[in-house]
Amino acid sequence: MTENKMIREAAVPTQPREKWKKNIDFGFSIAGGFVGLGNVWRFPYLCYKNGGGAFLIPYIIFVAVGALPVFFLEVTLGQYTNKGSSLAYEIVPLFKGLSLAVNIINYYFNVYYAVILAWALRYFFASMSAELPWSTCGNSWNTEQCFAFGRNNSNFTFGNLSGKISSVREYWERGILGKSEGISDIGTLRWELVLCLILTWVVLYFCIWKGIAWTSKVVYFTATFPLIMLLILLIRGVTLQGAGHGILFYLRPDLERLKDAQVWLDAAAQVFFSYALCKGMMITMGSYNSYRYNSYRDCIVLSVLNSGISFVSGFAIFSVLGFMAQEQGIDIKHVAESGPGLAFIAYPKALTLMPLPQFWGCLFFLMLFMLGMDSEFVGLETLMAAFVDYRPHWFKKRHSKEIFLAFLCFTQFLIGLSMVTNGGVYVLNIFDNYSSAGWSLLFLAACQCVAVAWIHGINKYWNIVCDMIGFRPRVPWFKWCWTLFTPLSSMVLFVTSLVYYKPLTYDKTYVYPAWAVVVCWLIAMSSMIWIPLYAAYRYFVVAKGTLYERWVEVTTSELKDKHPGKYLMT
Repeated sequence: MTENKMIREAAVPTQPREKWKKNIDFGFSIAGGFVGLGNVWRFPYLCYKNGGGAFLIPYIIFVAVGALPVFFLEVTLGQYTNKGSSLAYEIVPLFKGLSLAVNIINYYFNVYYAVILAWALRYFFASMSAELPWSTCGNSWNTEQCFAFGRNNSNFTFGNLSGKISSVREYWERGILGKSEGISDIGTLRWELVLCLILTWVVLYFCIWKGIAWTSKVVYFTATFPLIMLLILLIRGVTLQGAGHGILFYLRPDLERLKDAQVWLDAAAQVFFSYALCKGMMITMGSYNSYRYNSYRDCIVLSVLNSGISFVSGFAIFSVLGFMAQEQGIDIKHVAESGPGLAFIAYPKALTLMPLPQFWGCLFFLMLFMLGMDSEFVGLETLMAAFVDYRPHWFKKRHSKEIFLAFLCFTQFLIGLSMVTNGGVYVLNIFDNYSSAGWSLLFLAACQCVAVAWIHGINKYWNIVCDMIGFRPRVPWFKWCWTLFTPLSSMVLFVTSLVYYKPLTYDKTYVYPAWAVVVCWLIAMSSMIWIPLYAAYRYFVVAKGTLYERWVEVTTSELKDKHPGKYLMT
């Protein structure tokens, strides 16, 4: 016990925790953190993949019973404990394995998210050419099947276009990715992407190294400018011929698809992904709030903003897909089946139809880059805060934080190199589906609810929350969700997804080999496994006494209550 006490005391920060200088800093930082590429390229892709409008039904359900309650839980957990993701779970020592789990997921997220930003940078620089390279055929990466939209359409009929491949798709798959036949053919590094990845991490480093006070100001611009560009692209998209068919496909639900468990799993994964949940980010951002702060109001407003942007992005994407389908004379469901690269096919096409396409191309891909940068800011700040909180004596020397941040960025860059090879997109697809989405997030969300509501005590915690926000909500929806709805729905879907498991695919055609599937599950388990492992270690090794005495020890909060007797009572 003495050794454990010493370890805990060593983990306590020696300096007061930074706080937001203005309340609006919290809102902008949260908005920048979870309003990102997931809203622009992931939501429309999943909606398209799962039958258009049918996907909106489970999406809305999981926002109400999953994402919003967990979002508010994580923010209030950081706000109450005044600690980041590495120490906040001291509220229930049995579940301190969550600290390691959420930061592992965050680390994976930062790795592959930076690669997507490198893609955006590659397109950004390509947009500076005299003619957009994806708007024409006859380039070194094009094949004889290449067809350029809007050019020489009189030479083609809807019938013979079915065997053609758009210049936009060929530029993405052959010009940018140099995509191989499968993950077994990893190929060589794509040096243009490597340079873009280096530039991405350099920019990230110099935007983070001054701490939260600096990055909270940067997001004022990076969180608002992309929304203006998205609105402009939406207006241009809905004016295209065939846009109505795409929007109808987006809105019209195919209820038969709701029988597929994968649709519900994708909906749950999307809401947790787009809200940046179970990565420690919201806990860390909440820890910079003052104890008396109405985060209840902010979380609801920010949730509406997040989901609203996802819907708007869907209209912008599907209006262009409708146009592309009409150009080729085929059903919209056969258009742009390019997985995570959907935004790099549909959006570039929209740019070629605008006046001054180079100008709009630069602005659009700069928008994508900034959207992703916001999320990376919060992710890296969360990782740094986790280490600083847990081992503050590491960072007492001058420039120690800057050196450690550089080391952290460099290790993530090295792993990301595997995703900028010929077979890199297959590697990224594994991380996208198994490292920071799907099973991992569902399991961690359920564990967080169980830890706070069932172990710590829902009435005790709800009184704390009401004391922090300054009032007691008339309808305790979050209290009900934390206790029952969120953990139950998460675990039911988690188990169902295992029962109806389907092998991982890319672009609906490529099926991963058995060894790659094993790697998928190892990555997924690398975060989740620490929760039961640490719980067993804490109960059977660290705790002493009878079984009951051990249980009391591992379920009693290690935090010092700074506000005793001040909670609003039921």
